[in-house]
Amino acid sequence: MSFEELENIIHTYGRDLYSFCRFITHNRYEADDLYQDTFLKLYEIREKTVIEKNPKSYIMTISVNLYRNYKRKHAVRMAITGGEASVEDYMDVIASKDAQPDTQIVIQEEYRLLRAEINKLPDKYKLPILLFYMEELPLTEISKILKLPVGTVKTRLHRAKNILKRKLEQDFAV
Repeated sequence: MSFEELENIIHTYGRDLYSFCRFITHNRYEADDLYQDTFLKLYEIREKTVIEKNPKSYIMTISVNLYRNYKRKHAVRMAITGGEASVEDYMDVIASKDAQPDTQIVIQEEYRLLRAEINKLPDKYKLPILLFYMEELPLTEISKILKLPVGTVKTRLHRAKNILKRKLEQDFAV
Protein backbone atom coordinates (compact mmCIF):
# COMPACT_ATOMS: atom_id res chain seq x y z
CA MET A 1 0.00 0.00 0.00
CA SER A 2 1.41 3.36 -0.97
CA PHE A 3 1.39 6.51 1.17
CA GLU A 4 -1.18 8.01 -1.18
CA GLU A 5 -3.52 5.05 -0.69
CA LEU A 6 -3.05 5.25 3.07
CA GLU A 7 -3.74 8.99 3.04
CA ASN A 8 -6.84 8.41 0.91
CA ILE A 9 -8.12 5.81 3.39
CA ILE A 10 -7.57 8.22 6.28
CA HIS A 11 -9.43 11.03 4.50
CA THR A 12 -12.25 8.77 3.28
CA TYR A 13 -12.90 6.66 6.39
CA GLY A 14 -11.29 8.65 9.20
CA ARG A 15 -14.50 10.30 10.40
CA ASP A 16 -16.40 6.99 10.45
CA LEU A 17 -13.58 5.28 12.30
CA TYR A 18 -13.30 8.04 14.89
CA SER A 19 -17.03 7.99 15.50
CA PHE A 20 -16.89 4.22 15.96
CA CYS A 21 -13.89 4.49 18.30
CA ARG A 22 -15.61 7.18 20.33
CA PHE A 23 -18.72 5.11 20.75
CA ILE A 24 -17.08 1.85 21.80
CA THR A 25 -14.63 3.49 24.22
CA HIS A 26 -17.11 6.01 25.72
CA ASN A 27 -14.21 8.40 26.19
CA ARG A 28 -12.72 11.03 23.91
CA TYR A 29 -9.14 10.37 25.00
CA GLU A 30 -9.37 6.61 24.63
CA ALA A 31 -11.09 7.09 21.27
CA ASP A 32 -8.25 9.35 20.16
CA ASP A 33 -5.74 6.68 21.15
CA LEU A 34 -7.66 3.87 19.46
CA TYR A 35 -8.11 5.95 16.30
CA GLN A 36 -4.43 6.81 16.15
CA ASP A 37 -3.36 3.27 17.01
CA THR A 38 -5.55 1.92 14.22
CA PHE A 39 -3.93 4.09 11.57
CA LEU A 40 -0.50 3.57 13.11
CA LYS A 41 -1.01 -0.19 12.82
CA LEU A 42 -2.17 0.24 9.23
CA TYR A 43 0.95 2.32 8.56
CA GLU A 44 3.17 -0.34 10.15
CA ILE A 45 1.75 -3.11 7.97
CA ARG A 46 1.25 -1.02 4.83
CA GLU A 47 3.98 -2.75 2.84
CA LYS A 48 2.42 -6.16 3.49
CA THR A 49 -1.13 -4.92 2.97
CA VAL A 50 -3.17 -4.98 -0.20
CA ILE A 51 -6.74 -3.80 0.30
CA GLU A 52 -8.77 -4.71 -2.74
CA LYS A 53 -12.37 -5.01 -1.61
CA ASN A 54 -13.49 -3.01 1.41
CA PRO A 55 -10.99 -0.67 3.10
CA LYS A 56 -13.55 0.44 5.69
CA SER A 57 -14.07 -3.13 6.82
CA TYR A 58 -10.32 -3.65 6.96
CA ILE A 59 -9.66 -0.66 9.22
CA MET A 60 -12.67 -1.55 11.39
CA THR A 61 -11.16 -5.02 11.85
CA ILE A 62 -7.87 -3.49 12.97
CA SER A 63 -9.73 -1.19 15.35
CA VAL A 64 -11.86 -3.97 16.87
CA ASN A 65 -8.78 -6.15 17.39
CA LEU A 66 -6.88 -3.30 19.06
CA TYR A 67 -9.92 -2.55 21.24
CA ARG A 68 -10.22 -6.19 22.30
CA ASN A 69 -6.52 -6.29 23.16
CA TYR A 70 -6.87 -3.11 25.20
CA LYS A 71 -9.91 -4.46 27.08
CA ARG A 72 -8.12 -7.71 27.82
CA LYS A 73 -5.04 -5.89 29.15
CA HIS A 74 -7.19 -3.44 31.10
CA ALA A 75 -9.14 -6.28 32.73
CA VAL A 76 -5.90 -7.94 33.81
CA ARG A 77 -4.61 -4.65 35.24
CA MET A 78 -7.86 -4.05 37.13
CA ALA A 79 -7.78 -7.58 38.52
CA ILE A 80 -4.21 -7.10 39.70
CA THR A 81 -4.66 -3.63 41.17
CA GLY A 82 -8.23 -4.11 42.36
CA GLY A 83 -9.20 -0.80 40.75
CA GLU A 84 -12.56 0.21 39.34
CA ALA A 85 -13.17 1.51 35.83
CA SER A 86 -14.36 5.12 35.75
CA VAL A 87 -17.83 6.12 34.58
CA GLU A 88 -17.60 7.61 31.10
CA ASP A 89 -19.52 10.46 29.51
CA TYR A 90 -22.00 9.81 26.74
CA MET A 91 -21.51 11.45 23.39
CA ASP A 92 -23.55 14.57 22.70
CA VAL A 93 -26.44 14.20 20.32
CA ILE A 94 -27.19 16.69 17.60
CA ALA A 95 -30.88 16.62 16.78
CA SER A 96 -32.35 17.61 13.45
CA LYS A 97 -32.31 21.37 12.88
CA ASP A 98 -35.73 21.14 11.29
CA ALA A 99 -37.39 19.88 14.45
CA GLN A 100 -39.06 22.15 16.99
CA PRO A 101 -37.12 22.70 20.24
CA ASP A 102 -39.46 20.49 22.28
CA THR A 103 -39.20 17.75 19.64
CA GLN A 104 -35.41 18.08 19.67
CA ILE A 105 -35.37 17.56 23.42
CA VAL A 106 -37.48 14.41 23.15
CA ILE A 107 -35.30 13.08 20.32
CA GLN A 108 -32.13 13.82 22.27
CA GLU A 109 -33.46 12.11 25.40
CA GLU A 110 -34.61 9.01 23.49
CA TYR A 111 -31.28 8.87 21.68
CA ARG A 112 -29.37 9.30 24.96
CA LEU A 113 -31.34 6.46 26.55
CA LEU A 114 -30.75 4.20 23.56
CA ARG A 115 -27.02 4.91 23.56
CA ALA A 116 -26.86 4.39 27.31
CA GLU A 117 -28.51 0.99 26.95
CA ILE A 118 -26.20 0.06 24.05
CA ASN A 119 -23.22 1.02 26.22
CA LYS A 120 -24.44 -1.38 28.92
CA LEU A 121 -24.48 -4.33 26.52
CA PRO A 122 -21.62 -6.83 26.71
CA ASP A 123 -19.10 -6.37 23.89
CA LYS A 124 -20.32 -9.52 22.16
CA TYR A 125 -23.65 -7.74 21.55
CA LYS A 126 -22.46 -4.13 21.44
CA LEU A 127 -19.91 -4.55 18.65
CA PRO A 128 -22.29 -6.18 16.13
CA ILE A 129 -24.97 -3.53 16.87
CA LEU A 130 -22.48 -0.69 16.32
CA LEU A 131 -20.99 -2.19 13.19
CA PHE A 132 -24.41 -2.93 11.69
CA TYR A 133 -26.35 0.20 12.60
CA MET A 134 -23.67 2.85 13.13
CA GLU A 135 -21.20 1.82 10.46
CA GLU A 136 -23.84 0.24 8.21
CA LEU A 137 -21.65 -2.73 7.36
CA PRO A 138 -23.18 -5.85 5.82
CA LEU A 139 -23.36 -9.01 7.93
CA THR A 140 -20.62 -10.70 5.91
CA GLU A 141 -18.19 -7.86 6.67
CA ILE A 142 -19.13 -7.87 10.35
CA SER A 143 -18.51 -11.61 10.51
CA LYS A 144 -15.03 -11.09 9.03
CA ILE A 145 -14.25 -8.22 11.40
CA LEU A 146 -15.37 -10.12 14.49
CA LYS A 147 -14.10 -13.45 13.16
CA LEU A 148 -17.47 -15.09 13.70
CA PRO A 149 -19.82 -17.03 11.42
CA VAL A 150 -22.57 -14.92 9.81
CA GLY A 151 -25.20 -16.92 11.70
CA THR A 152 -23.59 -16.00 15.02
CA VAL A 153 -23.57 -12.33 14.04
CA LYS A 154 -27.28 -12.55 13.14
CA THR A 155 -28.04 -14.25 16.45
CA ARG A 156 -26.14 -11.65 18.44
CA LEU A 157 -27.86 -8.81 16.58
CA HIS A 158 -31.25 -10.40 17.26
CA ARG A 159 -30.49 -10.94 20.95
CA ALA A 160 -29.08 -7.43 21.34
CA LYS A 161 -32.19 -5.92 19.76
CA ASN A 162 -34.41 -7.96 22.10
CA ILE A 163 -32.40 -6.87 25.14
CA LEU A 164 -32.60 -3.23 24.04
CA LYS A 165 -36.31 -3.51 23.33
CA ARG A 166 -37.03 -4.92 26.80
CA LYS A 167 -34.87 -2.30 28.52
CA LEU A 168 -36.39 0.61 26.61
CA GLU A 169 -39.92 -0.66 27.19
CA GLN A 170 -39.16 -0.73 30.91
CA ASP A 171 -37.72 2.80 30.77
CA PHE A 172 -40.76 4.18 28.94
CA ALA A 173 -43.39 2.22 30.90
CA VAL A 174 -45.61 4.52 32.89
